[in-house]
Amino acid sequence: MTAPEQQPTVASCHSPSTGRTAVDGSPVVSLVGAPNVGKSTLFNALTGAHRDVGNWPGTTVEVGRGAWSPEPGVEYDLLDLPGAYSLDPLSPDEALTRALIVGVEISDRPDLVVVVADAGRLARSLYMVAQLLELGQRTVVALTMADVAARRGVTVDPQALSTAIGVPVVAVDPRRRSGGVVLAATVASTLRSAAPVPTHAGAGAESFADADRHFALISRAVEAATAEDPEHDGRTFSDKIDRVALAPVIGPLAFLAVMWLVFVLTTTIAAPLQGALDAFFSGPVSDGATRILDAVGLGGTWVQGLVVDGLIAGVGMLLTFLPLMAIIFALLALLEDSGYMARAAVVTDRTMRAIGLPGRAFLPLIVGFGCNVPAIAATRVLPDARHRILTTLLVPFTSCSARLTVYVLMASIFFPGRSGTVVFILYCVSILFVVVVGLLLRGTLWRTMGDEPLILDLPPYQRPTARLTSMVTWLRLRGFLRTAGGIIVVTVIAVWALQAIPAPGKPGSFGDVPVQNSVYAATASRIAPVFEPAGFGSWTATSALMVGFVAKEAVISSWAQTYATAEPGDASSPGALGDAVRADFAASSDGHTTAAVWAFLVFLLAYTPCVATLAAQRREVGLRWTVFGVAMQLSIAWLVAVAVFQIGSRLV
Repeated sequence: MTAPEQQPTVASCHSPSTGRTAVDGSPVVSLVGAPNVGKSTLFNALTGAHRDVGNWPGTTVEVGRGAWSPEPGVEYDLLDLPGAYSLDPLSPDEALTRALIVGVEISDRPDLVVVVADAGRLARSLYMVAQLLELGQRTVVALTMADVAARRGVTVDPQALSTAIGVPVVAVDPRRRSGGVVLAATVASTLRSAAPVPTHAGAGAESFADADRHFALISRAVEAATAEDPEHDGRTFSDKIDRVALAPVIGPLAFLAVMWLVFVLTTTIAAPLQGALDAFFSGPVSDGATRILDAVGLGGTWVQGLVVDGLIAGVGMLLTFLPLMAIIFALLALLEDSGYMARAAVVTDRTMRAIGLPGRAFLPLIVGFGCNVPAIAATRVLPDARHRILTTLLVPFTSCSARLTVYVLMASIFFPGRSGTVVFILYCVSILFVVVVGLLLRGTLWRTMGDEPLILDLPPYQRPTARLTSMVTWLRLRGFLRTAGGIIVVTVIAVWALQAIPAPGKPGSFGDVPVQNSVYAATASRIAPVFEPAGFGSWTATSALMVGFVAKEAVISSWAQTYATAEPGDASSPGALGDAVRADFAASSDGHTTAAVWAFLVFLLAYTPCVATLAAQRREVGLRWTVFGVAMQLSIAWLVAVAVFQIGSRLV
């Protein structure tokens, strides 16, 4: 199997897209700049969109598009392009940025480019400006992070910088929504002005040649526009914290402690909120639906089974996990916005290089703990195709938020009072899977792949803002809700239908059959013997894993349907579903319940995440690598689950 190279699709910036909301013919304005300078935050502030943002490099790996309407009657088609230090690409995401600016005809290029520049690291943004001027591109510089630069003892004069580089410069603070009015006025006046005279064709594969002239311009501009406080000792607040956060021993221990605290707080705070939601769905909602169906003459029919035991029991139970998801998303958003999560790449750099990956590969893996699908897309920040393939194969071993719902349910049933610690252990096991499988793949398929040093521009620590934290939290929670309202509803209906059909040779009729006599149970029973060595060879456990192949959230909704009960949100009182699950695991494991539960959780962690992840893998690395990944994940998950049960049943 060969490594497929990412080739960006070269399309006109003026062509329509599904995300476009601006009026056809509106001027196209593109946001470009180095990674982590605030492009996506500025894009959200100008358009009112909710694009995922994060205080680490590589957050944006696809093109964002939205309408920017600074005043009535004025509208721009605003594009948020992937981060790039220059128009000489080193990775697929940078190649996409170049393709949309350089790799198209002049008439298809953006009408204006806004280069978002970090005031504290000015030089790294000005090289892009010099290249754009060579192309004859109308350009405006949006200067961000002036407050961070000030804490370093550095101030930047926008007017002096504008005079030095020959393009307008506007100071903006997208995190606090300031500077947008001045930026809009500057963009409007620049669009009315004549475009610079191009000095470079820029349409071929060659690099921009006159680097010395570029660096001379950058040096003069930085010297003319910046001033440093002579009394500043050069050490920033970020530097002082990083002496501890990035220390070889204390750094990893601190990171583990922070993540443990996140999971403990999440499960502790969410439990009573989940209980309230569960009481709402299993009480007033179910009772109200039953009364309505009785009133219209459908009580006691298969329709009631579909609505009450199917949709309400399945989807309603899943919605009891909304507080859990909201809390963990908010806590992680705080860590990301503060700049701490980017330090994880440095802390884990030695481990990443041991398995043949650069430290920056940890960034897509971190994204995977939220959702595997955008994590796979985030591998585009890696310049080496082999690194992208290896990271894509490892991403499914990171525990996404969908698995978290099952972890919490199982921990609440079998380990009450220790849910947070159990979840933390599972996330540590997830990291262990990434490392061990990475070492195995490195030692077999990629023996000749060398190490690559970590080159990462760490963002500064900053005080999280309530607006940005709440926006990121809602964005991710909305994704969870869309899953619950889309594929989960379809899955719940499919599971109900299979449970409503009698298996061949079994008594009953449609909608009136014991679940153990249904087609659903019969199908799962044929697969169940495979898991007997792992201690959970019951059809109820197997059926949940079958449904989980579609989406992990559906594991608990399928159980709620199977046992015809709702999951209790209160971790201290598992209720009817908890009693049924506990009894099944005790029976299938011959009394070695704890070992079987851990084996089940490990298998759930390691096997194929969901069909959406498979689609993302196929898009990024092709069908053959995707099939290889599925076979590898299922094999490893089964082998480890069997080992956990066989060893655990002898020890416990």
